[in-house]
Amino acid sequence: MSTPLTKERMHEHSGMPHEIELPAPTAWPFVLAFGSTLLFAGLVTSASVSVLGAVLCLAGCIGWFREVFPHERHEMVPVVPEDIRITTERRLVEVIPIEHHMRAWLPIETYPVSAGVKGGLAGCVAMAVLACAYGVLKIGSIWYPINLLAACVYAESLKLGSTQVYSFHADSFAIALGMHVLVSTLVGLLYGAMLPMFPRRPIVLGGLIAPVLWSGLLYTILGLLNPLLTRDIDWPWFIASQVAFGVVAGLVVVRQSPTTTYENLSFAIRAGVHAPGVIPPRESGEKRP
Repeated sequence: MSTPLTKERMHEHSGMPHEIELPAPTAWPFVLAFGSTLLFAGLVTSASVSVLGAVLCLAGCIGWFREVFPHERHEMVPVVPEDIRITTERRLVEVIPIEHHMRAWLPIETYPVSAGVKGGLAGCVAMAVLACAYGVLKIGSIWYPINLLAACVYAESLKLGSTQVYSFHADSFAIALGMHVLVSTLVGLLYGAMLPMFPRRPIVLGGLIAPVLWSGLLYTILGLLNPLLTRDIDWPWFIASQVAFGVVAGLVVVRQSPTTTYENLSFAIRAGVHAPGVIPPRESGEKRP
């Protein structure tokens, strides 16, 4: 009759060591972190706080290095084995019925990234038309939205609120045109990369989800980037132009031919590796392409 194993005998049978060597615990990293916090907190409070933080940082660095150099401090920790017994109250093993169905790979078809780029360029035109219509109907100048867009990165050329915003400026027009086309292309590229997540309703993504997220993001950070623009931007028209961009981009994407996804193929086939067992063999007499 076998006797139960004691902890010592379990160590002998399993080959586990009685003790292991671990780095010795130290509080100096905490001192260094606390000193760094006080060092930067003093920039907005008081110079004495920064001085105290610098002293703690220096003490933390010296103390931490002395724990490591010239020899790292260690301590021996005893190994206590645990008697783990896995039990269950289930009497039967549940089996998921497959019913001879193949595994589903979703999405089966999706639009290529190039479709998103084409949609971004088309939405670029729609957004520009709506923005210029806003300038003519509400402001009385087609150049107002163009100069306002250029002022995002070239504010020195125009004085917002003056008559310069309502007149034509070649440099502002070139900057606004280049920035609008570049941003629209990048947004279309991002839109195309997100299409596999919404393969069936690209208009919902481009005309509703993306404009709401993008407009909300700009509304929160524009005051930090350029406070003057928050006063001059008409947010209802801005959101309407974003929706027009997304709807037109979605319509262009829908007209593109979807492509079959390759996620259900093996990596060797997707990588173009021609190896035995990967490509099905040709029948006898079949001509090579």
